Formats: sequence, C-alpha cells, structure tokens
Amino acid sequence: LSRNSVERTAEFLTGQGITALPYHAGLDAGTRARNQSRFLREEGVIVVATIAFGMGIDKPDVRFVAHLDLPKSVEGYYQETGRAGRDGLPSTAWLAYGLADVVQQRKMIEESEGDREHRRRLAQHLDAMLALCETVECRRVQLLAYFGQRGAQPCGNCDTCLTPPQSWDGTVAAQKVLSTVFRLDRERRQKFGAGQIVDILLGRRTAKVDQFDHHSLSVFGVGTELGEAEWRAVLRQLVARGMLAVEPRHQTFVLTEDSRPVLRSERQVMLRRDPERQARSRSRTPRAEQPALPAEAAPVFERLRAWRGATAKEQGVPAYVIFHDATLREIASRRPGTLAELGTVSGVGENKLARYGEQVLEALSAPS
Repeated sequence: LSRNSVERTAEFLTGQGITALPYHAGLDAGTRARNQSRFLREEGVIVVATIAFGMGIDKPDVRFVAHLDLPKSVEGYYQETGRAGRDGLPSTAWLAYGLADVVQQRKMIEESEGDREHRRRLAQHLDAMLALCETVECRRVQLLAYFGQRGAQPCGNCDTCLTPPQSWDGTVAAQKVLSTVFRLDRERRQKFGAGQIVDILLGRRTAKVDQFDHHSLSVFGVGTELGEAEWRAVLRQLVARGMLAVEPRHQTFVLTEDSRPVLRSERQVMLRRDPERQARSRSRTPRAEQPALPAEAAPVFERLRAWRGATAKEQGVPAYVIFHDATLREIASRRPGTLAELGTVSGVGENKLARYGEQVLEALSAPS
C-alpha cells in the first residue's frame, strides 16, 4: 500500500466501527510508536500499513494478514503472511488481486532503475507470484514447491482446496483479445486499455467507441459469449503469462512475441475460471478450525481473557506475554483445581505457574 492508501483504508475501517491504525514512514516517530504499541498490547486492533511494518515484531496471536496490493515476490508474500498464526491456532491470509495489479507491477518493472538483468530478475519474481495467484492447485503445495519442498499433499484449507477453480480452453477467447489489440494497432494505429478492449468485444456502442469508430472493426461484438468480468479475467491472465504486455506510459495493451503462436493457433491457452462468489458461510467444515469450546467452558474462557487483559495492562505488556489464547482455552476446558494440575497445561511453565497460578485458580473459581 502507498501512504495515501494506508490512510484512506484506515479511515474507511474506522468509519465502519473497526479500530484501525495507520503505519507508514510518513508518520512521525511518536505516532508510529504509539500505534505499534497499541497493536501489540490491545486486542482487536488492526494495523493498516506499508510492508515496513511487522519487521521484527513478535505478536503470536495475529489472526489474519490481508494484502490489498500484490506482493512483488513469493518470498515477500511468504514472509508477510507468516506473521499470522504464530501461536499455532488457525489464521487467515487473504489477498486481493486483479488486472490492475498486473498492469501496475509490469509498469514498475519497466520503469525501474538498473540494467536489463535487474529487470529480468524482477520479472521472474513477479511471474512466480502471478503463478501462485493463478494456480488451480493447492496454494500450499505450490508455495512449498517454489522453495524446493516437493511432494506435499493438498492442505484442505486454502481457497483452491475449499472451492476448486476449473481450467478451461481459452484459446479462442485469447485470440479474440489479441486480434482486437492487433487490429487497433495495424488498422487504426491506436492502443487502448482494458475498458475499451472489453467494450469492443462485447459490442457496446459507448461514446468512446463511436468517437473512434470502433464499431466498424471486424472484431466488434465477437465476444458476447463472455461477460465483462470474464473478459477482464482473460486479459489479466494473458498479461500475467506474458502473452500481452502493457506500455508503461499510457497503460495500453501491446502484443508480445508470445502473442504470435496464439494468433496462429500454434499454442493452446488454458485459463483459470474464477469460482463464482458466494455468500460467506460460517459453517464451512473443510477448514481446520480450532476445536470449539464446550458450552460451559466459553464463559470461563472469556473470564480468563478479561483477567489476562487487566493483568497485561497493569504490567504494561502485551496480553500474549501473560498467556496465549490456546493456553487459556485449554485451562477453560480442563478447569484445573490445583497448581499441580494447572502446571500440566501446555504453555504454563514453572515461572508462569509461580507468577500467575494463584490468580488463574482464583479466576476459575469466581462465579460466572
């Protein structure tokens, strides 16, 4: 995210009643330190940040990491998403990704400083990241394979495992897109971006189409078998695979060397069909959720969390320094009655038992 995007996103979330704090290099050191401290010490706080945030921060109970911009490399993505779930409990990594991300990243590479070899390395990193985004297989399997760990089994937790996307023969669709770009350049000496390409394929008589007489092109209206979102997905994947390129200055499409075999029907183009979006359900069973607390343990768990929050605030430390959620959940489920029994709970070491044991037993015995 850019600094402006950080501020806008944090402001939007705050307007939705969510505690969201911005963090970027443009803020003064005091504001950054306060926001970081609140994130570490308070529960339910979201930080909207540039990638600089999180380096060296050890907060084990981060429940989700959301990327609103496409990471530049798999290594970066792996490091940033790895900040979630360090306490061993299920956590979510979520990435928003679309055609604009591909166009922007390609543009940044073309305009980057450095020699041709430097830009080639940047392009390789981006290609690997795009392959991870566009895969129809388990994302964890592909992620591990990228780092040399072959033979992993599908995780059953990622989106492609829970809602497997289909691949389809998009050769004809790709030819229609590439032919449109070709005819605009060859017949009109013109270049356009995604919106105009899609309007031409769908046969839309927009003001811009009429202005440039694009309704007289032979490709006008040849793509009505797909909808706008589907054509944008085709464009996105063609750019991701290098079969279509984007000119940096005006962000218009141009053909590449890899376009030719497709136009000549010498290369098949298999594309990912994005799953239809469905209303989110809380009852998805395939995901490896943390075990549900017994009904009688839930109020005990909340009572322990309240005790932990007050103790952490009093000591000026993050809550997880006292006990992780996983430890409190086990205590609430097992309801130990003595220090000896409490000491057998995972996460309750000798020092913490001596320091907090009596307080925990007192919280357990308090009336609901």
